[in-house]
Amino acid sequence: MKRRTFIKKTALGTAAIALSVNHLSAEESYPEVVWVENGEPKQLFDRAIKEIGGLGRFISKGDVVVVKPNIGWDRAPEYAANTNPELVEAIIKECFKVGAKKVKVFDRTCNNPQRCYRNSEIEKRAKAAGAETSHMKKNRYKSIKLNGKLVKEWSIYKDYLEADKVINVPVAKHHSMAIVSLGLKNLMGVYGDDRGKIHKQFSTRLVDINKEILPQLTIIDGYRILTAHGPRGGNLEDVVLKKTLIMSPCTVNADIIALDLFGHKLEDIEHINESLKRGLNIFDPKSLKLKKVVLS
Repeated sequence: MKRRTFIKKTALGTAAIALSVNHLSAEESYPEVVWVENGEPKQLFDRAIKEIGGLGRFISKGDVVVVKPNIGWDRAPEYAANTNPELVEAIIKECFKVGAKKVKVFDRTCNNPQRCYRNSEIEKRAKAAGAETSHMKKNRYKSIKLNGKLVKEWSIYKDYLEADKVINVPVAKHHSMAIVSLGLKNLMGVYGDDRGKIHKQFSTRLVDINKEILPQLTIIDGYRILTAHGPRGGNLEDVVLKKTLIMSPCTVNADIIALDLFGHKLEDIEHINESLKRGLNIFDPKSLKLKKVVLS
């Protein structure tokens, strides 16, 4: 079933996403989360996608795919405020290799969109790989009903909602309010409306919205991580080279495993705990099948 079809047919986005990955649980030979380290971005991605069973498990021939990186800041790649452009390029190329009809790349930026897309080098890399890269337009948001504790309605970018499949590609970084910005936080890049309102009772509001828009695959860029003064960054002394990538069909579990990049404990990250309490996770973190690979 296409992603957009079951989103239209149910008010429970979490249930819809679960339907889309139910077949994954039967494939017991594959890990639920993959951690690969000690490689360049493409090497990390190639090994991780192989370990998890290939991108063809998630993308079907003819799919329109959204690859959603973080492009929010007017920063060069070495500052780790945005997703690594080499990783974005590798993902796009693999999408086409397994039969995607179209790949779209976009993000709602915090700084000037033209400068963010250009200086992050994501626009150049994405276009070179064949993706449709566009700035998000105010008239392309759609308000959706939510069964949230606090948020009952919010607007989401139409291109995201209408995609057949979504690959969420955050960079792992410090965040001044949320402590870390990973897969769950990266989805705010497709929110419309006044995102500042989300900051009050942040964890509850984030989960209210995210439970309706979870992606098929989350790939956390831990090649360089921003350890302080996030999410904007700007000081190379805050950047640590980890040469790591984390991949999972479950955004929540990917985020939990990525906390090891920073040395954080799960109990300290409120929005990830809230996601677990409300069942946004696909796999049980207490019995998670994690595969770790160190490239030689």
